[in-house]
Amino acid sequence: MKVVAYSIKPFEKEFLARANQKKHDITLISNALSLDTASFAEGKDAVVVFTNDDVSRDVVNKLADLGIKYIATRSGGTDHIDKKAAEKRGIKLANVPSYSPQAIAEHAVALALALSRKLEKAIEQGHHFNFRQDELIGFNFYNKTVGIIGLGHIGLATAAIFNGFGCKVLGYDVVVPGNLQDIKLTALDELLSGSDVISIHVPLTDQTKHMINAQAIAKMKPGVMIINTSRGGLIKTSDILPALESGKVGYLGLDVYEFEKGLFFEDHTGDKQKDSMLKRLIENPNVLITPHQAFLTKEALQEIANQTIANLDLWQQEKCVGDACVNKECKTKTTARPLKMDHTNLLP
Repeated sequence: MKVVAYSIKPFEKEFLARANQKKHDITLISNALSLDTASFAEGKDAVVVFTNDDVSRDVVNKLADLGIKYIATRSGGTDHIDKKAAEKRGIKLANVPSYSPQAIAEHAVALALALSRKLEKAIEQGHHFNFRQDELIGFNFYNKTVGIIGLGHIGLATAAIFNGFGCKVLGYDVVVPGNLQDIKLTALDELLSGSDVISIHVPLTDQTKHMINAQAIAKMKPGVMIINTSRGGLIKTSDILPALESGKVGYLGLDVYEFEKGLFFEDHTGDKQKDSMLKRLIENPNVLITPHQAFLTKEALQEIANQTIANLDLWQQEKCVGDACVNKECKTKTTARPLKMDHTNLLP
């Protein structure tokens, strides 16, 4: 199969090469997919994209006009893809529904620990040989209540770590998985009002967009810690900023940002104008932001590459991937992974 893969970072190449084993003719380019770069897909069968790529309706239509039949994303989330446009043009889609949930969970907990123990400030002071402790008082997680919103693979992995710390873990999801251990299921409002720490693990959909807004924040404990390693749009930034500045939200750990598109994954140190809301967040001493790196472990990168190539393999064999499994033109039925995100349960 002839493929072009967009938004490829240098560190991804070895993982994709190891997974591909020269089975597919894959052109790796660093450019993000857009209307301007869609022309690189001419003569290809499939494109491979990432979360920062533009896979909107206009781009999907241009890809279809170029003869693209398949789009595979190297991510669990698919909110960057206009799925209706793809279906209308007969383009089949596939994602990586689950890859090393521990990688995301461990990063979420790392953000929480770094915030609670003021590690960023301690490290910065240490670089200047300032070893005073006056402003470094933190808190124990032991006996704290942690609320997990979204009980997919990542949410459960995060809950397990906090359980190991001796936390009381509350969980909320619309559809409850059957493998819950040491998690007390609650209503969403009860979770919001009863948690010292809230970690979010749901996909970005029309239903979940801005689920953490002024109304939700008002129900939370004063000084609550919020951790988001899922999608930036789950938090309404214009509502979280005043809550941080008033102290209602005591700590905020983000690996994603509502307006990160075109910003994260690249070096913007030389930009004359900086995103004003992101700048306000960064300047807050109780905020810690990482650049969408929760997935960035050797294990996760190899799993992403393996599953991406496996999707291409199934398409080449004319077997089903994702929505193709319910398509009459699919020649061979298979138990291939469906096109879904790691967290299939949506908030109402």
